[in-house]
Amino acid sequence: MQKTLSAVICALNSQYIHSSLAPWCLLAGVKTYCGEEITAHVVEGTINEKTEPIAERILACKPQAVGFCCYIWNIQTTLALVRRIKRSLPETVVILGGPEVSYRAEALLKEEPLVQYIISGEGEKPFALLLDAIRTGESGKGIPGVCCRDGERIWTTEPYTPKEDPPSPYSPEYFQALNGRIAYLEGSRGCPFSCAFCLSGRCGGARFFNLERTKRELLLLANSGTQTVKLVDRTFNANRERANEIFRFIIRHYGTDIPKGVCFHFEIAGDLLDEETLEILASAPVGSMQLEIGLQSFHAKTLETIHRKTNVEKLKANIKRLTNNANMHIHIDLIAGLPYEDWTCFTESFNTAYALHPNMLQLGFLKLLYGAPMREQPEEYPCRYAPEPPYEVLETPWLSAAELLCLHRTEDALERLSNSGRFPRTLDYLFRQTGWTPFELFTKFGEYAAAKGTQKISLDDYTELVFRYFSGQNGVDPLVLRDCMVCDRLATNASGKLPPVLRRNDPELLRAVKRLEQEDLTRSPNGVRRGYAILYTEHCVVRAEYRDQNPVTGEYPLTRFPLREPSALHSR
Repeated sequence: MQKTLSAVICALNSQYIHSSLAPWCLLAGVKTYCGEEITAHVVEGTINEKTEPIAERILACKPQAVGFCCYIWNIQTTLALVRRIKRSLPETVVILGGPEVSYRAEALLKEEPLVQYIISGEGEKPFALLLDAIRTGESGKGIPGVCCRDGERIWTTEPYTPKEDPPSPYSPEYFQALNGRIAYLEGSRGCPFSCAFCLSGRCGGARFFNLERTKRELLLLANSGTQTVKLVDRTFNANRERANEIFRFIIRHYGTDIPKGVCFHFEIAGDLLDEETLEILASAPVGSMQLEIGLQSFHAKTLETIHRKTNVEKLKANIKRLTNNANMHIHIDLIAGLPYEDWTCFTESFNTAYALHPNMLQLGFLKLLYGAPMREQPEEYPCRYAPEPPYEVLETPWLSAAELLCLHRTEDALERLSNSGRFPRTLDYLFRQTGWTPFELFTKFGEYAAAKGTQKISLDDYTELVFRYFSGQNGVDPLVLRDCMVCDRLATNASGKLPPVLRRNDPELLRAVKRLEQEDLTRSPNGVRRGYAILYTEHCVVRAEYRDQNPVTGEYPLTRFPLREPSALHSR
């Protein structure tokens, strides 16, 4: 029996800007359920780091136990880290937990002999009780949610889902480590829905935490120095009254107790919005909130098969209301590879979603997670998927492997042209002139760009690809296209510089800018940077001023000034 025990809780994030909440929840569990004999420290890293520096940070704590938070994006790096830790500290007990391991504990314990324990389900209490068992030399068998070996036998339990609220993870150590990164707030666990591709509803319905606690924590995070607070509730507005109260709370305190410029991100079900909620959201300060709305598909048979109950017409009407308000960033999702959705059906879903004018239309690809019904019921949900994380679907009876590969190219073009927010005027012009549907445009250009190569391509070079390709399309005037792209570039890039493909070595621009300065029309307030260009089809100078950035679109304001001698332009 050990008198004391030192533990490390490690989480590898996908990017530095993210700050996983899980290790801090586990640390809060240790502080709540363990005595002073047990100490724990959080070590964070990213999957983009080399393993060795992360291992060194863990080993510096000389832990007797290490817990790892496991997800599809970090499981392979995490297991490599386990092997590295065990080489230096072979007696250290390794504990895995998280959604990536909760539903395959038996298989993992057989495959990974260096792993002693797996926690299935919520971990705050089981992890703390397990650490105490390790300290006292007990096996840990019988602790709710703890899976382990018992001689040659593997001992597994159902995922642990407590009834009480978990302890708050927002300790002084958390805020010190946050350091301005994206902050995450959990006001509930579980989900009232049971979508076949998702784990959130696996352990019962939604469980909402104390409302006053959520408000207190919301204010703490808003004042932590972060710019974004993401509420991780899987369907935030499943409890309408609670959601409305939190929306009102943010609006009421915004600019006073909540610093202006902080944005709150919510995942919601769009068809659950009623008139009262829509009116509340319409009154939100510009940029104070953003909504992520999972559509997945508009195909009725697909939605029925995956157990996604959606009032499609109400959903579309509500999204239009939200986007028309223009006071918050609206993000909607589609998933490629769902059952009964072939190329034609997916094309229709894509064009319908794009026509709602969201700020971001995310095209994702189905992933068959451990524990999700779609993985556990292959007869009902036939498909071929990658055996390694993230278990992405490769082929279905409705979409061929070639079609899914093509959709990846469509997704790349969608991300760069539309979701980046860098080409809004360009896209508006191209849709009008080509007559192509959104799906046609992104798919055709996606194929072209992929053939040219886009890996690690610079924005300037990508801009040239766009200009060269679309300049050759019927109905597109290269000069008008150039002017649209100039406005987009100036409005979305604070350098004020144009890429080479859009530049014109025109002395008229220098004369026009000098004249504007002489007329005192361009006095720069407090040294604000500006960018200029001539728009040849409008016979004017356009000026971008790099302040007062729109918090929803990310654009800077443009102002046009007429040229004195438009006739000179016709000769160029």
